Amino acid sequence: MPPSINSAELPVTARPDGRTPDTMRAVSLQPGFSRHAEGSCLVKFGDTHVLVTASLEEKAPPFLKGSGKGWVTAEYGMLPRSTHERMRREAAAGKQSGRTQEIQRLVGRSLRAICDLTALGERQIVIDCDVLQADGGTRTAAITGGFVALSQCVAFMKRVGMVTAPVIRDHVAAVSCGIVRGLPVLDLNYDEDSTAETDANFVLTGAGGLVEIQGTAEGAPFTEDQLTALLRLARKGIGELVELQKQVLA
Repeated sequence: MPPSINSAELPVTARPDGRTPDTMRAVSLQPGFSRHAEGSCLVKFGDTHVLVTASLEEKAPPFLKGSGKGWVTAEYGMLPRSTHERMRREAAAGKQSGRTQEIQRLVGRSLRAICDLTALGERQIVIDCDVLQADGGTRTAAITGGFVALSQCVAFMKRVGMVTAPVIRDHVAAVSCGIVRGLPVLDLNYDEDSTAETDANFVLTGAGGLVEIQGTAEGAPFTEDQLTALLRLARKGIGELVELQKQVLA
């Protein structure tokens, strides 16, 4: 189990929404939300809501043909009015933004990290992440809900006899952490994210393994001690998310 963090070690400073520094927003995972997809999850991190579906394709990408391995990939998008002002659809613009490409690659990498692609066989699972409402942390919500949707899809494959060996080796979840007004905090909302001196996203497995860390100093460079404090917060938050994943998939 990941090491716990003692709340008494952190200053009890009210955040804009009243949370303490090491408290997550209200999180919910609703599996099976979509009627048609092999796997799905409506994930909510506070006012950030993302619909994630997992769709099974009976063939692997061309670069894996004949390899005996499958693939897990992801696509990400935001509804035009998921934010304060309407955004133009990227499909209408004719191209994806760099941010969109970065996020969907992150989601794909994170989910592949806990999969046995050989056990999947020459098939592909596509994870579609559609942001219904954004208030910070859309990529971390997409990864956390994406695991639930992926798990449902793999369970469907087992039921119909498409796979026999375990495909999923561990849980995976993600959370944002940052330094806001000099204070390390867990699970940033938009107001905090837009003013943070340091902004980071952590992707960890259920066993506590590090899959990916994205950290940026928006103001002054951050120290190793600050990075350690953020990682400790991330371990606490992801531990809670993994427990919730287990509950909804039980």
